Amino acid sequence: MKLYIANKNYSSWSLRPWVLMRTLGMAFEEELRPFPMGGGASGFDAFSPSGKVPCLHDGQQVVWDSLAIAEYLAEQQAAVWPADASARAWARCAAAEMHSGFSTLRNICSMNCGLRVTLDATSLQAVAGDLQRLQTLWSQGLARFGGPFLAGPSFTAVDAFFCPVAFRVQTFALPLPEVCSAYVRTLLDLPAMKDWYASALQEPWLEPVHDAHILAHGQLLADLRRP
Repeated sequence: MKLYIANKNYSSWSLRPWVLMRTLGMAFEEELRPFPMGGGASGFDAFSPSGKVPCLHDGQQVVWDSLAIAEYLAEQQAAVWPADASARAWARCAAAEMHSGFSTLRNICSMNCGLRVTLDATSLQAVAGDLQRLQTLWSQGLARFGGPFLAGPSFTAVDAFFCPVAFRVQTFALPLPEVCSAYVRTLLDLPAMKDWYASALQEPWLEPVHDAHILAHGQLLADLRRP
């Protein structure tokens, strides 16, 4: 299988299937195509029907969209979703909610692995509703299924869908209760997440417009990316 992704520093959607496949030990070839610096055509339509990433090629089969990729992988490896039916149903609901929701959090706190930013008061208030829902959802899953992952003792697709949020929490120092902060640390400590993060910091591609959008919502504390 070949997984097409974009910049590891910026592409939260690419991270989801990548970290899922890496953590579950599924063999694949990574094909990174960076976003065009300064805008312009991405050229992603050469390999992706939607013109977006991620996109998975498995022989002649092409699967685009991160949620569709997760379901396709689940047909090959049962460990993609929890074995318990109740946990599996909950995990699918939570992953789908992340896939289609939390738009304010996505917009204000877009993924940028290498920056450290303090949100201004207005932006922090704007994301308060999404953070509250995140806390409720995470706390529910961890309490109901025993942790340390959202649907039980094993990393599954629902955790992969929240891995980009873990990087957002790190970048923006988002306030969370300890149970949720511990879950973020669990995700960030995954070997696959550490590998992704290390690669993200070394990427030579910058997107000034994307960076400026982030800094419009807060104060830059540090830029850890390569000069």
